[in-house]
Amino acid sequence: MLAARPDALPLAGGTDLMVVWNAGGLAGRTFVDLTPIAAWSRIQASPKALVIGSLVTHAALVRHPLVRRRFPLLAAAAATVGGPQIQNRGTLGGNIANASPAGDTFPPLLVYEARIRIASADGVREVPLPEVFAGPKRTTLATGELIASVVLPAERKATRELFRKVGTRAAQAISKTVVAGRLWLKRDGTIDALRFALGSMAPTARRLPIVEAFVRGKRPTDAVVREACALVAQDVAPIDDVRSTAAYRLAVSRNLLAAFLRP
Repeated sequence: MLAARPDALPLAGGTDLMVVWNAGGLAGRTFVDLTPIAAWSRIQASPKALVIGSLVTHAALVRHPLVRRRFPLLAAAAATVGGPQIQNRGTLGGNIANASPAGDTFPPLLVYEARIRIASADGVREVPLPEVFAGPKRTTLATGELIASVVLPAERKATRELFRKVGTRAAQAISKTVVAGRLWLKRDGTIDALRFALGSMAPTARRLPIVEAFVRGKRPTDAVVREACALVAQDVAPIDDVRSTAAYRLAVSRNLLAAFLRP
């Protein structure tokens, strides 16, 4: 249908799209309702991965036992998206396609190294999540392409994990910064690997490759933690906007990183 009507807009939960429509921004547009695609509303598990259909709602992620057990940061993030009404309508695929820099699920998906399956009349391709984002509210999807599913590879258990959303209110807030982290420690206390991702800190949610590389193989001493926090500014460049200041975002993100790294 999209191949025949390239001007049509795909509609999933509609929690973002209908806001624009109600404001008159989409008058006269054609919509393609995706909800009848039952296969895209399923969560399927295998020993190697968990495949989450793009039409799975945030509420379903919060409730699903495998998501809660194997990917708890994603369940925690889904529980912070809007209120119950939004969580019961909004979909994971729609959240990704909306491409907000403040998307709550994106830092967990980044530290779980999610891959996105993209379908079109020409077939299916799979890319890492960062390759989907082109900038604020923009994706790299071509005309006629749809997000079919999110693939989360099975991995060894981390020593520590973190999800934290910082907003003006405790509920139904757009994040000033949103953080996810996974840390693996060796028996001698040195850092085997760190994955740390931030949202609302750059045009797209992103990992901190400079920080991650710096701490690898080191003990999280006070000096190492201070240097790691100083390096955050090399991985992201937050801005001042109506929700927060760049200085506040950077300070909070550094504080959360420091608390996460320390024993």
